[in-house]
Amino acid sequence: MSEMRKPNVSSKKVLITGMSGLIGGVVREQLEGKYTLSALNRRPLTGVECHQADITDLDAIQPAFDGVDVVVHLAAVVRGNAAWEEVLNHNIIGTYNVFEASRRAGVKRIIYASSGATVSGWERDHPYGAIAEGRSDEAPDTWDKLTHESPIRPSGLYGGSKVWGEALARHFSDTYDISTICLRIGAVTRENRPTSPRMFSVWCSQRDIAQMVEKCVEAPDKVRFDIFFVVSDNKWSYRDVSHAREVVGFEPQDSAEAHRE
Repeated sequence: MSEMRKPNVSSKKVLITGMSGLIGGVVREQLEGKYTLSALNRRPLTGVECHQADITDLDAIQPAFDGVDVVVHLAAVVRGNAAWEEVLNHNIIGTYNVFEASRRAGVKRIIYASSGATVSGWERDHPYGAIAEGRSDEAPDTWDKLTHESPIRPSGLYGGSKVWGEALARHFSDTYDISTICLRIGAVTRENRPTSPRMFSVWCSQRDIAQMVEKCVEAPDKVRFDIFFVVSDNKWSYRDVSHAREVVGFEPQDSAEAHRE
């Protein structure tokens, strides 16, 4: 009988905050067996090294970052109608704590879960509103997609908190020489399909967000700071993923139109 070979696991250590969430779970599935994974989570997790702590407490979370190469920061309040106190504690103070704990521990790269809410305020204007609402009869034949260089226009306190997180990432990259990558993630659903007319524009499949995170873990060292939109290959998208394709090789595998009834 031939000797069994061990799986080819990278020596890279990857910490995922908020692994018990929807995106955290699909990212774990994508990366498991490829890297040495650990979690920073409020709830216990089985089958993975898990440090239980709340990101609002810097001292409590610090040990989770020891020896880590890459942090995938997903933990956040994601409800668009969340109260200011929740947004402040988790999306602003908590995000700062994750970045600062990473800096103290010598982490090489932080992949920050930003959001399309940083620019979704553009849906107040034509043609983006018509496109997002599925009013195809009002949409032009072509439209200028928003890029990573388009002016920000956040929607709500949640969108504003993600803009702040992107600015924080830029600051840490410039000041502490940490590679920081911001992912403006579209609408990822438990059903793994669009569940409203708007999602035919902004939907992102579970497979596509998981792919993108892995692409960013493997991105070359020369990627010091960047912002990428992450949506599936949607016919009615107004968010441009060509920059992500060019820099890290992101190729969306799914399309909202495949779920059109």
